[in-house]
Amino acid sequence: MDTGALVTLNVNDLSCVLEMRSRDPSDAELAAAAQAGDREAFGRLVERYVGQARRLARAFLGNGADADDAAQDAFLAAFRNLGRYDLGRPFGPWLMRIVANAAADRRRRRKVRATEEIPAGTADSRPDPERQTLRRELRDVLEHALAALPERRRMAVVLFDVEGYSHQEIADVLEVPVGTVRSDVYHARRALREVLAARGFLEEET
Repeated sequence: MDTGALVTLNVNDLSCVLEMRSRDPSDAELAAAAQAGDREAFGRLVERYVGQARRLARAFLGNGADADDAAQDAFLAAFRNLGRYDLGRPFGPWLMRIVANAAADRRRRRKVRATEEIPAGTADSRPDPERQTLRRELRDVLEHALAALPERRRMAVVLFDVEGYSHQEIADVLEVPVGTVRSDVYHARRALREVLAARGFLEEET
C-alpha cells in the first residue's frame, strides 16, 4: 500500500472541506443542509432573507408589527415545508411566496392596528437636521403612496425595485402571468412618480 499517496489524498480531502467551510455557501447548499436536518443552515437562510420577508409583508399589511409576525409565520412554514423545496430552483421566490401567503393569512385572522408604526431608519453619521427632515418627509410620502396602490401592484413594485427580483420571479411569487407583473410594475412606478412630483421631490414629466 502506498502510504504517501494515502497521506496526499487525505490532505487533499481536508483542503476541500476547509474550502467549503471558508467560502459563503449558496442558498441551494444551505437549503440542502437544512433539508438534511441542519438547523444552523436554515438559520443562515433566515438571516439572509429576514429583511426581504419583513419588507414584503409590510407592503402587504402596511403595519410593522403585523409584518414581523407574518415574516415569523413564513419562516416557520418554510422550515416545515423544506422537503417540498426544489433545490434546482431559486430559494428567494419560493420563500417570498410563503411570505405572501403568511401575510394574507394574518390579515384574515387579525385586524390591522389603527396606528401604523414607522421604523427608525438607519442613520448616517449624524446627518444635519434639514437632511433628516427631508428624508423623513420623503419616506412618509413614499409609504403613503405605496399604501394607496392596489395590493398586487404594491407587492410587485417592492419586489422589483426594492428587492431586485426579476419579472419572472415575481410572477412565480404572485402566481400571475409575467405580462401582468410588467404592467403592475409600470403602473405602480407611474403612480409613485406622480405623487413624488406633486410633492416637489421630482420634476413633472413633459
